[in-house]
Amino acid sequence: MSVANPSRDDFASMLDDSFSEGHSAEGQVVKGIVTAIEKDMAIIDVGLKVEGRVPLKEFGVKGKDGELKPGDTVEVYVERIENALGEAMLSREKARREESWVKLEEKFNKGERVEGIIFNQVKGGFTVDLDGAVAFLPRSQVDIRPIRDVTPLMHNPQPFEILKMDRRRGNIVVSRRTVLEESRAEQRSEIVQNLEEGQVVEGVVKNITDYGAFVDLGGIDGLLHVTDMAWRRVNHPTEILNIGQTVKVQIIRINQETHRISLGMKQLEADPWEGIGAKYPIGKRITGTVTNITDYGAFVELEPGIEGLIHVSEMSWTKKNVHPGKILSTTQEVDVVVLEVDPAKRRISLGLKQTLENPWEGFAHNHPIGSQVEGEVKNKTEFGLFIGLDGDVDGMVHLSDLDWTRPGEQVIEEYNRGDMVKAQVLDVDIEKERISLGIKQLQTDKAGDAAASGELRKNAVVTCEVIAVKDGGLEVRLVESGLETFIKRSDLSRDRDEQRPDRFAAGQKVDARIIAFDKKTRKLTVSIKALEIAEEKQAVAQYGSTDSGASLGDILGAALKKQDDKD
Repeated sequence: MSVANPSRDDFASMLDDSFSEGHSAEGQVVKGIVTAIEKDMAIIDVGLKVEGRVPLKEFGVKGKDGELKPGDTVEVYVERIENALGEAMLSREKARREESWVKLEEKFNKGERVEGIIFNQVKGGFTVDLDGAVAFLPRSQVDIRPIRDVTPLMHNPQPFEILKMDRRRGNIVVSRRTVLEESRAEQRSEIVQNLEEGQVVEGVVKNITDYGAFVDLGGIDGLLHVTDMAWRRVNHPTEILNIGQTVKVQIIRINQETHRISLGMKQLEADPWEGIGAKYPIGKRITGTVTNITDYGAFVELEPGIEGLIHVSEMSWTKKNVHPGKILSTTQEVDVVVLEVDPAKRRISLGLKQTLENPWEGFAHNHPIGSQVEGEVKNKTEFGLFIGLDGDVDGMVHLSDLDWTRPGEQVIEEYNRGDMVKAQVLDVDIEKERISLGIKQLQTDKAGDAAASGELRKNAVVTCEVIAVKDGGLEVRLVESGLETFIKRSDLSRDRDEQRPDRFAAGQKVDARIIAFDKKTRKLTVSIKALEIAEEKQAVAQYGSTDSGASLGDILGAALKKQDDKD
């Protein structure tokens, strides 16, 4: 019996039917049967006369764990009937996306959570199986706090929130963190509603920072600031707390909007500042321990919870510009005196120098006014010299107290730092911490002595010795007192032609009349011209006026002859 071969027309008809079937399947989700598993690929028959290959990873957890087996029925997406290798191009991932995309979009639009399984780790995050669709979970969206090991979270169904969907690209981004934050916020809100300010609760120290500790109050954290841990100074929370420690705290403040809770431990103890004024009266001397040193002073603990400040100005009588750290050190025990107490501001001012003798009081006691001292020139200023004295104090010699006759600006140039000088104590102001000294007071006050004797009274006649002849006049020394002064050219004679300094010579003695003497500046003014005028008036008064017929020359001649006869 012979078998009839199909005609050329029948074959063409069959081929068209085949292509028609193939083209109708492209772009569709169809059911297929797994015929084999080869390495990481599943061979699937979808009834298109050819088989296709689908990577196992597209089957999500089932494919990754080896649960997919030959004979299993699966749904795949037909991308193309036949490729260059003669195989169908299939995609399980696209099939699952098509199945779940509509459902996911609905939940995304409604803001509903979705359930998924973290099944793989990729760069920057993880992949999540959302019932067929593969989503990306960024590492930052895994938990509220960074997690080092995500293994315990993988392969377990968990709620997620869809952050972004792009149907055209087939991208889905999800977050587990937002779900946890919402749950935590609901939990925190419920816990906060049951807490009240002033309430005493127990908690566990969860974390410690430089500024305080976070205490878990059973689902919500409260901040225990370092300043609220104890009444005494706490440099770091680890001094009194450890992580995991159970502590009893009082709720100080609750912010209902931010759910921030401030806690305190010291509030459970008696306030040591109550009645502080009676306990530490002004002037009381006590011993304390230095706890902290700053640029402006040092803090001293008088008892647990009570600290006072020694301001830098109250540390030393004499060391004014020294850092407190060069005078005191932490943990050092020191004696101090209470200077001021302010209970409202919780401040106590202490003094260190008050425990030592005031060096100005000691100096005044040992060196009364008028006594002589010796010291080193420490500094030269525009207004005088500073001399180092006993007790590490300084005294000042003002320019006006350097010399009786010469200007201080001139005399100070004769002194240098380091010179040892003697001086007289003129005044001690203990309150202002000032000591006034004088150098000229140890010298002979020729002008003062002469003034006291009456030699320098106004209009007195004195004999002067010429020391030097200058263009502007004569430098002279009073023979009797030794005082030196200068006779100006205009005072050398009443006759303008005789007002020539060259008429005189060094060593020559001349008489002059005192015009003025300033006791304060010790300035002496004498004049030969004034003496001549005075003698003329005296002669006229003695021998009559020129109206008597005698000439002025006759009168003066007679007066001079009479004077010579006396001599």
